[in-house]
Amino acid sequence: MIRFTTHSLDETHALGQRIGKSFSNAMVIALTGDLGCGKTSLVQGIAKGLNISDDYYITSPTYTFINEYPGRYPLFHVDLYRVEHSDDLENIGFDEILMDDAIVAVEWADKLPKDFLKEHLHVCFETLDDTCRKITITPYGSKAVEVIDRLKSTKEI
Repeated sequence: MIRFTTHSLDETHALGQRIGKSFSNAMVIALTGDLGCGKTSLVQGIAKGLNISDDYYITSPTYTFINEYPGRYPLFHVDLYRVEHSDDLENIGFDEILMDDAIVAVEWADKLPKDFLKEHLHVCFETLDDTCRKITITPYGSKAVEVIDRLKSTKEI
């Protein structure tokens, strides 16, 4: 596990960029935290770290459920905020993107069935005040541990 405290959206974005640069394999990122805590800002940084063109504006896919962006690894940005039942996951094609060699960032991952994700990074946001966030990243599986090790070896934000 690794913890960060960010003091602005720019710092959250920079942390996301570090995370994006650290991927050397497909990975699922399970993002949890309150509305407006910075989940999408982190994903925007991850996109930058995956060399996704600035021509793509990364927004939360609240109504489309899944957005896809081409980069060093394809990035699937998933928003489960409006998902009511786990059966809806199949309807939006969630199982299909998990089979791709891609980075899958899932906002509101706490809506997934328990133990649904095996190998993944869990990124939990805690709001400290209007601008500060405590971000805890917990790895699940050996590839996720490798990502944490690479993050620990890079320059702090």
